Amino acid sequence: MKFNKVYFSLILILLTLFSVSMNSFSCMDVIVGKDATVDGSVMTSHTVDGWYDSDLNIRVVPGQKFPEGAMADVYWGLVREEVNQPKKIGEIPQVAETYTYFHDAYSHGNEHQLLIGETTIGVKEEIKTFLGEKAIMTIEQLEAFALQRAKTAREAIKVIAELAETYGFLGSCIENGECLTITDPNEAWVFEIFPVGIGWDPASGKPGAVWAAQRVPDGELVCIPNISRIREIDLTNPDYFMASENYMQVAIDHGWYDPKDGKTFIWQEAYTPLLGDWALSNDWIYIRLHLVYSWAAPSQEWDPFRDTTTYPFSIKPEKKVSVMDLIELQRSTLTGTVFDMEANSAWLVPGPDGKCVKSPFATPFVDGDTRKLLNIPYYRPAARQGCSFGVVTQARNWLPDPIGGIIWFYFDNPTTSIHIPIYVGVQEIPDSWTTFNRNEFSLEADRWAFMLADDLVNRRYQDAIKDLRAVRDPLQAEFFDNQDAVEKKALELFKQDPMKANQYLTEYTHEAMAKATKAYWNLNWELIAKYTNNTGLTP
Repeated sequence: MKFNKVYFSLILILLTLFSVSMNSFSCMDVIVGKDATVDGSVMTSHTVDGWYDSDLNIRVVPGQKFPEGAMADVYWGLVREEVNQPKKIGEIPQVAETYTYFHDAYSHGNEHQLLIGETTIGVKEEIKTFLGEKAIMTIEQLEAFALQRAKTAREAIKVIAELAETYGFLGSCIENGECLTITDPNEAWVFEIFPVGIGWDPASGKPGAVWAAQRVPDGELVCIPNISRIREIDLTNPDYFMASENYMQVAIDHGWYDPKDGKTFIWQEAYTPLLGDWALSNDWIYIRLHLVYSWAAPSQEWDPFRDTTTYPFSIKPEKKVSVMDLIELQRSTLTGTVFDMEANSAWLVPGPDGKCVKSPFATPFVDGDTRKLLNIPYYRPAARQGCSFGVVTQARNWLPDPIGGIIWFYFDNPTTSIHIPIYVGVQEIPDSWTTFNRNEFSLEADRWAFMLADDLVNRRYQDAIKDLRAVRDPLQAEFFDNQDAVEKKALELFKQDPMKANQYLTEYTHEAMAKATKAYWNLNWELIAKYTNNTGLTP
């Protein structure tokens, strides 16, 4: 396909302008090695911060066996399925057998404790690839294929790399690059991938993607807030690095790196834009990087405006990391930092004694019109009202796979939602948790319980967030308190018959979902009654 140069330049300008409005719609992952966690879990996490929904929310896709010669369909649009159903754009040879996995807009885990997070990362405009070209592998499709075909993080990287190189990587979030945080019970890897540009043809024999992967040291953690984090690549150390054969060549071909200069090749700087909203040190990126690293190592001096290129790839946390720690990071609204929108002086109003007090309407989730009205600058927190869903995951090598892998799953805004334990041995998800129509409110779609609570709390945040925490926090604690007993019983059943353990874990997960849903519907009715304008709270 040939493009007029002026026309192509206009496309790039429009895409750049569009990306400016996208910084609040992107995701954050934190990934932790097993020696850095309180119980030896390998953990990753993902806040799916935008309208990235599948049509049925999270559901179980059972493993299958296929005859020789079978083909697997490749789709565009596995995200945002509510608006447009996925479109088949190709097919590839099917494998003989696939594994059971949990499918969503971005699929997060399979029956073998292979667990994945995703976050979009910026890439230079010159190598973006567009729908309609010959590249057909989006990151969400690659995740699904990896979970169907791999048992370990290394196997997943191999599957994704081979498919992307053979069939071409196609960016699905503003045609950008992507990062996956891939874990199994023993290892944690950061995998980054970029397209190779318009005009790639599989017949050329050249790889249809450029990628690199770096292992997270077992005693450390990494935060990926929508930027490439890999810098130097040492392929002489295969225990910690992997990369495509063209990992430098694409940069050389575009004049972004010259080996004759004698300088070290820096992956992150070679492929990330120097300017624009997806450059390395924009505030929406360094705010979240600072949030996580200053939390992990508070004794170190962390300038909140520090250039992201000066951050180490990984860091050893000063205390062991728990699931609840990652949940609290996901829920962060930048309270107590220089970026705290809830603490802006514009929220101060005269109190009963004439002294200024914080308005009950002060919120960290300030909509655009209110920010303009009160002149409050926007800073990108970890948590967003526009979040679709998210996860914190655990993979544990001392337990059988169905019990050892957990996807702590939540709907909507992590600050107001609750994380539910979904064990990877779970055989099905309740219909009420998979059914959803954004354009039609329904008491039968449990996701609405969490979406409505978030909206109601934000209408009078200072008071209502306390009501929500009073309901959510004891139930969240109950899920953690139950964990040892649930897993002990599941292990006993597993020794008798693995399917008995799977059935028990399925029933327990359904019970947890039902408890959470009931608690949130009851909370909603309480909030509506308590804060309606007829109560006299709002003059």
